[in-house]
Amino acid sequence: MFSTVSRTFVSKSAFSLRAAGAVSVRFFHMSAVKERKAGVASPEELKAFVTQAGDKLLVVDVRNPDASIEPGDKKSLDVAPLPSPPDIRPNGVHLIYDRGTKSMLLPDVAKDTPIITHCGGGGRGQKAKEFLMENGFTNVMNGGGPKETDCWAEFGEK
Repeated sequence: MFSTVSRTFVSKSAFSLRAAGAVSVRFFHMSAVKERKAGVASPEELKAFVTQAGDKLLVVDVRNPDASIEPGDKKSLDVAPLPSPPDIRPNGVHLIYDRGTKSMLLPDVAKDTPIITHCGGGGRGQKAKEFLMENGFTNVMNGGGPKETDCWAEFGEK
């Protein structure tokens, strides 16, 4: 019986080494190899969601600008500012997801409004998505955040 060991390299190559010494090489586009945090939608899913939502889209930014509470958010805030409609991210609202209370303020929109949640990379974005759905929102997707550049390209300026 042969055992297989797989390794993924930044050079966009995946090698499978077989016990018999045979090496097979498969090439992948980097986004196909990159692992996203659980629940983060694909760029294709986000593009379709944004297109279908049109001007009804709401982007909920759950990052916390207080570095003493969420030190990891500082990096993503340097790359992508918090929404400040109508000039910066006009479809966005800033509603912090609090890990301690496992809650956030609810957006003042209809429960069927198309919503994309995001943080820096998707962890709290997923928790926010689940919280909104537990509170009756029916059309919510986790967009990850600025760290997920291919996803961010689909909604980050909205």
